[in-house]
Amino acid sequence: MIEKECLFVSYPSLRVAYIDEVEETSKEGEASKDRSKKIEKVYYSALVKAAVTKPDDPGQKLDQDIYRIKLPGNAMLGEGKPENQNHAIIFTRGEGLQTIDMNQEHYMEETLKMRNLLQEFTKKHDGVRYPTILGVREHIFTGSVSSLAWFMSNQETSFVTIGQRVLANPLRVRFHYGHPDIFDRLFHLTRGGVSKASKIINLSEDIFAGFNSTLREGNVTHHEYMQVGKGRDVGLNQISLFEAKIAYGNGEQTLSRDIYRLGHRFDFFRMLSCYYTTIGFYFSTMITVWTVYVFLYGRLYLVLSGLDEGLATGRRFIHNDPLQVALASQSFVQLGFLMALPMMMEIGLERGFRTALSDFVLMQLQLASVFFTFSLGTKTHYYGKTLLHGGAEYRATGRGFVVFHAKFAENYRLYSRSHFVKGIELMILLIVFEIFGQSYRGAIAYIFITFSMWFMVVTWLFAPFLFNPSGFEWQKIVDDWTDWNKWISNRGGIGVSPDKSWESWWEKEHEPLKYSGKRGTVLEIVLAVRFFIYQYGLVYHLNITKHTKSVLVYCLSWVVIFFILLVMKAVSVGRRKFSAEFQLVFRLLK
Repeated sequence: MIEKECLFVSYPSLRVAYIDEVEETSKEGEASKDRSKKIEKVYYSALVKAAVTKPDDPGQKLDQDIYRIKLPGNAMLGEGKPENQNHAIIFTRGEGLQTIDMNQEHYMEETLKMRNLLQEFTKKHDGVRYPTILGVREHIFTGSVSSLAWFMSNQETSFVTIGQRVLANPLRVRFHYGHPDIFDRLFHLTRGGVSKASKIINLSEDIFAGFNSTLREGNVTHHEYMQVGKGRDVGLNQISLFEAKIAYGNGEQTLSRDIYRLGHRFDFFRMLSCYYTTIGFYFSTMITVWTVYVFLYGRLYLVLSGLDEGLATGRRFIHNDPLQVALASQSFVQLGFLMALPMMMEIGLERGFRTALSDFVLMQLQLASVFFTFSLGTKTHYYGKTLLHGGAEYRATGRGFVVFHAKFAENYRLYSRSHFVKGIELMILLIVFEIFGQSYRGAIAYIFITFSMWFMVVTWLFAPFLFNPSGFEWQKIVDDWTDWNKWISNRGGIGVSPDKSWESWWEKEHEPLKYSGKRGTVLEIVLAVRFFIYQYGLVYHLNITKHTKSVLVYCLSWVVIFFILLVMKAVSVGRRKFSAEFQLVFRLLK
């Protein structure tokens, strides 16, 4: 018995709306002799309920049509969830419409407050307009599953309480951040529905409903005397997939006309509040990570060129203690300490500041700073990727209660481009910075300058293993190595999924580059040019150059690079042409 029928048996009053695809005989096909033209696909928007069953008929259907509306074509052209919401809104009744996700629940005692909540539609909360969306707080009930679930629970609790409270009043920039908000049904039914459903651009369909309502002179409020239960992600991979989806969505919001129109129509202070509480947070996060790159590449250039030694040993630059203190203080931002401040305030208001302080200390002991620093990389990668090349996509997280061991191949596919590659690059920068600058710089100065950066590098490289259940069990490590080696060795091709072959995964990861515009392609090339700083600086420090500063040394390094690329290309082509029939030739070539 499928899930829908199980629900029908348990809850006879349940109604389910869905798009039904059936094959029917067309009128043109009936008059034609060609039988292949008689069949066409027809789409219906259907509402069904539990049917009255007969005990002696086991083969009967458990659902019964209430309404069935023929559609002019396939209605599911955009994102699935908003399309489902908008097609089902015609089957609703009344003036209020509450939308609830599958990972939410209503408490019995809270439902008694629904009459009071609906009465808010009759009150002008800002003295000018009636509310069009009533927001309520959420209770996250998955905090006890794991330490990561507890971090997410506290973070989400602070956002859906003190965060949305301030957004609604006095900032007046609260939008629709997800369910269980209650919509003014008539207002939204005549303004495009409760969701925008265009493909890719409306990936975060929830907040576009708030944009749509605010742009059409609606008013979004927040009420905390009623709450709805909600389950959040509990594993690191689930959390990262969810944050990737949100970062994708914020990247698309940055490119959308809705944010453009809101920025032009808000007053100055409301515009800044809107920026900070939507795309501004992700843009600032990206700038924070970019600052580390710019700083390290700048120091790398100074070290390799000899300017850093001259500045450090010069008389005017000996006393630079204030600079070291400033560099050490910015680590608080990178380590994620400021991310915990709203949590402490909300826990302090609801349960006392002694409890908030003890929870904060306990979270640090459970490596909350490692988790939030790792999340920094997730947000930055996917937000920046969307701005450069687009290609945002929905990523299903599962949101199950099971905390299981994730294989290394799965972690590699998920975090390779976003964390591992960037972490190794920053680690090499820090090592080169230390090797070529240790002769004239003290260890204390190096620690002050690079402590937070080393912490970020270690976090990005090892957090997936640290938060992975049974991550350091020897048998699991052996099994993970065998599985990863098999995945990395498999050939790709048509029909081979990314979780079966490294080549298929690589092609999928770089697919947005194929459809990127000229601006994204040029920026990608400009960003990749940074690696030539290594070549230009390190070549002149090799012993083989004998401290020669001639340009011929630099040209010779390019000859070596092209020779290495040529050998790699020859091996790749030889594998395709000779590995099957001329194995000896291929092995000699290799």
